[in-house]
Amino acid sequence: MADKQDGAMIVQLAQWGAAMGLEEAMQTVWAEDFDPDTASVENPLVSRVLNWGETIGTLTKNGLVDTDLVLDWLWVAGAWQRVGPAALKQREKYGVPQLYENFEALAARQGS
Repeated sequence: MADKQDGAMIVQLAQWGAAMGLEEAMQTVWAEDFDPDTASVENPLVSRVLNWGETIGTLTKNGLVDTDLVLDWLWVAGAWQRVGPAALKQREKYGVPQLYENFEALAARQGS
Protein backbone atom coordinates (compact mmCIF):
# COMPACT_ATOMS: atom_id res chain seq x y z
CA MET A 1 0.00 0.00 0.00
CA ALA A 2 1.40 3.37 -1.00
CA ASP A 3 2.04 5.96 1.66
CA LYS A 4 3.06 9.61 1.81
CA GLN A 5 6.71 8.68 1.32
CA ASP A 6 5.80 6.95 -1.96
CA GLY A 7 3.87 10.04 -3.00
CA ALA A 8 6.90 12.21 -2.27
CA MET A 9 9.08 9.85 -4.31
CA ILE A 10 6.67 10.10 -7.27
CA VAL A 11 6.90 13.90 -7.13
CA GLN A 12 10.70 13.68 -7.04
CA LEU A 13 10.71 11.31 -10.02
CA ALA A 14 8.46 13.69 -11.93
CA GLN A 15 10.79 16.59 -11.10
CA TRP A 16 13.83 14.58 -12.17
CA GLY A 17 12.09 13.65 -15.42
CA ALA A 18 11.34 17.31 -16.09
CA ALA A 19 14.91 18.34 -15.29
CA MET A 20 16.35 15.73 -17.66
CA GLY A 21 14.07 16.73 -20.53
CA LEU A 22 11.87 13.67 -20.39
CA GLU A 23 8.93 15.53 -21.94
CA GLU A 24 10.90 16.13 -25.14
CA ALA A 25 12.03 12.51 -25.20
CA MET A 26 8.49 11.20 -24.71
CA GLN A 27 7.16 13.50 -27.45
CA THR A 28 9.75 12.02 -29.77
CA VAL A 29 8.98 8.38 -28.99
CA TRP A 30 5.21 8.99 -29.23
CA ALA A 31 5.44 10.88 -32.54
CA GLU A 32 3.69 9.26 -35.50
CA ASP A 33 6.92 9.11 -37.48
CA PHE A 34 8.85 7.35 -34.69
CA ASP A 35 9.63 3.76 -35.64
CA PRO A 36 10.31 1.47 -32.65
CA ASP A 37 11.87 -1.13 -34.97
CA THR A 38 14.59 1.24 -36.15
CA ALA A 39 15.04 3.09 -32.85
CA SER A 40 18.49 3.02 -31.31
CA VAL A 41 20.02 3.84 -27.96
CA GLU A 42 22.38 6.01 -29.98
CA ASN A 43 19.47 8.47 -30.08
CA PRO A 44 19.86 10.45 -26.83
CA LEU A 45 16.09 10.83 -26.49
CA VAL A 46 15.52 7.07 -26.73
CA SER A 47 18.36 6.52 -24.28
CA ARG A 48 16.81 9.07 -21.92
CA VAL A 49 13.49 7.18 -21.84
CA LEU A 50 15.26 3.87 -21.35
CA ASN A 51 17.40 5.14 -18.47
CA TRP A 52 14.44 6.79 -16.76
CA GLY A 53 12.34 3.64 -17.13
CA GLU A 54 15.16 1.44 -15.86
CA THR A 55 15.56 3.65 -12.80
CA ILE A 56 11.86 3.46 -12.00
CA GLY A 57 11.90 -0.29 -12.61
CA THR A 58 14.84 -0.69 -10.25
CA LEU A 59 13.19 1.40 -7.54
CA THR A 60 9.99 -0.64 -7.72
CA LYS A 61 11.83 -3.97 -7.89
CA ASN A 62 13.66 -3.13 -4.68
CA GLY A 63 10.57 -1.85 -2.88
CA LEU A 64 11.80 1.73 -2.69
CA VAL A 65 8.62 3.07 -4.29
CA ASP A 66 5.21 1.41 -4.46
CA THR A 67 4.79 -0.51 -7.73
CA ASP A 68 1.02 -0.14 -7.87
CA LEU A 69 1.34 3.63 -7.47
CA VAL A 70 3.89 3.82 -10.28
CA LEU A 71 1.72 1.69 -12.57
CA ASP A 72 -1.26 3.90 -11.78
CA TRP A 73 0.81 6.97 -12.67
CA LEU A 74 2.65 5.81 -15.79
CA TRP A 75 1.88 3.73 -18.84
CA VAL A 76 5.14 1.80 -18.51
CA ALA A 77 4.07 -0.95 -20.93
CA GLY A 78 3.38 1.60 -23.65
CA ALA A 79 6.74 3.31 -23.19
CA TRP A 80 8.49 -0.07 -23.31
CA GLN A 81 6.68 -0.92 -26.57
CA ARG A 82 8.18 2.22 -28.12
CA VAL A 83 11.77 1.96 -26.86
CA GLY A 84 12.07 -1.70 -25.91
CA PRO A 85 13.24 -2.80 -29.35
CA ALA A 86 16.25 -0.48 -29.02
CA ALA A 87 17.04 -2.02 -25.61
CA LEU A 88 16.79 -5.54 -27.00
CA LYS A 89 19.23 -4.67 -29.79
CA GLN A 90 21.71 -3.38 -27.19
CA ARG A 91 21.38 -6.59 -25.18
CA GLU A 92 22.12 -8.65 -28.25
CA LYS A 93 24.97 -6.42 -29.39
CA TYR A 94 26.78 -6.60 -26.04
CA GLY A 95 25.53 -9.99 -24.86
CA VAL A 96 24.22 -8.49 -21.62
CA PRO A 97 20.69 -9.71 -20.86
CA GLN A 98 20.46 -7.43 -17.80
CA LEU A 99 20.38 -4.22 -19.87
CA TYR A 100 17.08 -2.48 -19.09
CA GLU A 101 15.67 -5.66 -17.53
CA ASN A 102 13.93 -3.81 -14.70
CA PHE A 103 12.11 -1.50 -17.12
CA GLU A 104 11.01 -4.51 -19.17
CA ALA A 105 9.86 -6.44 -16.08
CA LEU A 106 7.81 -3.49 -14.81
CA ALA A 107 6.21 -3.13 -18.25
CA ALA A 108 5.38 -6.84 -18.32
CA ARG A 109 3.77 -6.54 -14.91
CA GLN A 110 1.52 -3.80 -16.23
CA GLY A 111 0.65 -5.57 -19.45
CA SER A 112 -0.63 -3.69 -22.49
